[in-house]
Amino acid sequence: MSRIKTLPETEKVHIKKKTERYFDYSLMFIVVFLVCFGLVMVYSTTSYSYGLSYLSSQAKAAVLGFAAMFVVSRIPYTFWKRFTLLGYVGTIAILVIVMAFGVASHGQRRWLSIGGFQFQPSEMAKIVLIVFLAHVTSRAVGNLKNWKGVIKSFVLAMPMVLLVTVTNLSTGIIMLGISFIIIFVASNQYKIFGLVVAAGSGIMLLFLSFAAYRMDRIEAWLNVETSDGAYQTRQALYAIGSGGVFGKGLGQSIQKLAYVPEAHNDMIFAIICEELGLFGAIAIILLFILLLWRCMIIADNAQDLFGTLIVVGVMAQIGLQVIVNIAVVTNSIPNTGIPLPFISYGGTSLLFLMCEIGLVLSVSRGIRFKR
Repeated sequence: MSRIKTLPETEKVHIKKKTERYFDYSLMFIVVFLVCFGLVMVYSTTSYSYGLSYLSSQAKAAVLGFAAMFVVSRIPYTFWKRFTLLGYVGTIAILVIVMAFGVASHGQRRWLSIGGFQFQPSEMAKIVLIVFLAHVTSRAVGNLKNWKGVIKSFVLAMPMVLLVTVTNLSTGIIMLGISFIIIFVASNQYKIFGLVVAAGSGIMLLFLSFAAYRMDRIEAWLNVETSDGAYQTRQALYAIGSGGVFGKGLGQSIQKLAYVPEAHNDMIFAIICEELGLFGAIAIILLFILLLWRCMIIADNAQDLFGTLIVVGVMAQIGLQVIVNIAVVTNSIPNTGIPLPFISYGGTSLLFLMCEIGLVLSVSRGIRFKR
């Protein structure tokens, strides 16, 4: 009977597990689809009146956005730590300049024009706020276990939030929500945040009382059937109702023909419902949920708290904007101007959203796994 010969310990072959970088292609493909779908819907909502002009402008922003996403995704996200204070101070200065010399839009100064190119600084402020708060809270996480540390973090965020809120309440609310979620995730103090929510709600009510047109929107929301100020919402609801389950077909919307104001922008979800029906609307909502889920996976596996909080901030912005936009279109909340991420027309919004996705992909590159 043959004997099995074993190798001595010194001759044994040791197989080492290979450590590999992670990259979330699923997230990238979802974003690519949403952007391309947005281009189709922008063309559908504007081609009748404006030809290819809106599509051309949005397509240029999309190309620039994809380039920015690729570049940012290749840069280690920790690189941006050294620029957080500079970005914070610089953004505040730009927001002050907008209030004084900005180009008016819908009765408010929200745009800067430089050499014929216009951009909305409030969109830039979102990504700067996310990176700034992620850096500050990740360094001071030990101090966030008491109310003083939490309040200090909010005080640091407030100058930027309030400057945006003065001219754009809806964006200010989104930025306040981003601040709340980042600081809450870093601290995890439920009782303290109950007081913070109450204080934040009081601040928003104060801003509402300073502008009569904002109170008019609440009145229109409560009386959507009869109020003259609810015309846009009524037309959006007509579009949603007429779409049925499967819609009238892509490009076949009637309400986009000068009935729904801002059909290519804030109200684009109503046209999606009319042309693609309930089925198309649910499909888009599920894609956003899948996008947020992929972000959550990345945040949960990030190599440090700074990376986690960056992804949490991006999740907060996208999630809040989707919820508010759809709630406005369906008259679940008073009308306010919030675009649907990646889909609504707006080059500045799309460009900075793509930069944020680049940051998330950069965080995903920092994840290591063994085979």
